[in-house]
Amino acid sequence: FNSPKIFELSQNYPNPFNPKTTIRFSLPESGNVRLTLFNPIGQEVITILNEYKESGTHTVNFDGSELNSGMYIYKFESGSFIQTRKMILLK
Repeated sequence: FNSPKIFELSQNYPNPFNPKTTIRFSLPESGNVRLTLFNPIGQEVITILNEYKESGTHTVNFDGSELNSGMYIYKFESGSFIQTRKMILLK
């Protein structure tokens, strides 16, 4: 009854982070979700999430302890919806 009406990718929290952060997204319909992390020059660093999710609001906890400090871009894809946001890791 209370499912989201639109796709939404929220800004990670906290940002900047060290080394853990939370990413929240909303799905108006069930489907495959892919959440990928890229460095500033567009190289894929890691796939954070790649699985089927039911409609609703979801959170993903990400641990960047294996990464270097700097800016990263996370990309959310579900169906034809694609959105990116920036995150900063400060160690």
